[in-house]
Order: sequence, then C-alpha cells, then structure tokens
Amino acid sequence: MVSTDRILAFAAVSLLVIAIPGPSVLFVIGRALAHGRRTAMATVLGNVVGSYLLVVAVALGVGSLVERSVTVFLTVKLAGAAYLVYLGVQAFRHRKEMKASVLRDASPAPARGDLRTLTDGVIVGVTNPKGIVFFAAVLPQFVDHSAGQLPAQMLLLGLVPIGIGLITDTLWGLTASAARAWFARSDRRLSMVGGAGGFAMIGLGVTVAATGRAD
Repeated sequence: MVSTDRILAFAAVSLLVIAIPGPSVLFVIGRALAHGRRTAMATVLGNVVGSYLLVVAVALGVGSLVERSVTVFLTVKLAGAAYLVYLGVQAFRHRKEMKASVLRDASPAPARGDLRTLTDGVIVGVTNPKGIVFFAAVLPQFVDHSAGQLPAQMLLLGLVPIGIGLITDTLWGLTASAARAWFARSDRRLSMVGGAGGFAMIGLGVTVAATGRAD
C-alpha cells in the first residue's frame, strides 16, 4: 500500500521534527519531575494515544479543517495551553507533598490515578500545536495518490512518528524520573523539583499559547 521509500522518507522527516523537544516532551519531563516514573510512563502512553488521534483526525479530513481555519486552530491550541497551565499550578501547589509521592512510587500502590494521568497525556497530545501542524501539513504529502485508499495510508504512515515518539519520550521520562530520585534524598530539594516541574508546565502552557501559525 505504502512503498518502503515513502515510509523511510517520512521516518527521516519525523525524526528531525521529534528531535526538537516540543510540548509533549516538556510535559513528560515536568510530570516525571513532579510525580515520578510511573506517572511519566502513563503520560507518555497518553501522549502517544493523543497524537495518534490527531493522525486519525487528519485521515478522516478533520486535520485539513484545523489547518485551514485560524479559529479552529486557536481554539484547540488555547484549550491545550490552559490545561497545561492548570496542571502546572496544581503541581506547584502540592510541591510540599513530594516526599509522600516518592514513597508511594516505591510501593505497589500507584502514586497517581493511572486513568487520570493517561487522560492528562491524551489531552496534551491531541491539543499539541506542533503535532497538529505536523500531521495536518506534512503527513498528507507522503501518501501515494495513485495507490488509492488515502485514509488507510495515512493511518499506516502515522504509526512511524508515533513509534519514534514513544521511544524518545520514554527515554526523556526515565531520565527525568531518575534525576528526581536523586533529589528525593532531601525534602527541600524534592520540594524544589516539584516547584520546578510545576513552573515548567506553566511556562510550557504560556509558550503553547504564544505559538503562532506559519501563515
């Protein structure tokens, strides 16, 4: 259906784009610092699901509407930015509870509701301006119109950046959570990490809100 050459070419482009940390990567790092490895990994999974929902939207034609309509793009972007700021504020408010969070992470019981964490990741992934622009503007360029079944081609090609993102985001999350474990030796340092993670998400939300369109 999709030639190997097209898949490899799209993989190369995807790797270049993903190599530049965007909202999803920074969000995973912020969550890892604020809540630990378990939450970071659930966030990564949620981001992957949210990103693939963008692929599905593009394949079904919704992506082109978002790309053409400034109003729709701004609505999605600002909704994601506001949610990031909200999560950042929450992380900062509860920064002094970091020690208890670390102890829970070390036990079989989850430190944070997995479903809630997964949902957070999905929301951020599906409202990521970088992902919206990439899948809406770049993905359609790699389909073979002569082969037909364009939606199916897009769904297949979309798995390429999703797979790359899963690997890189996981590495980011594990690295950040490992650094958090070192900070956990001191209540003061751990509280600072929680505050830093909260500020990182707030700053990320502001950055996303300020992100413009190429046109």
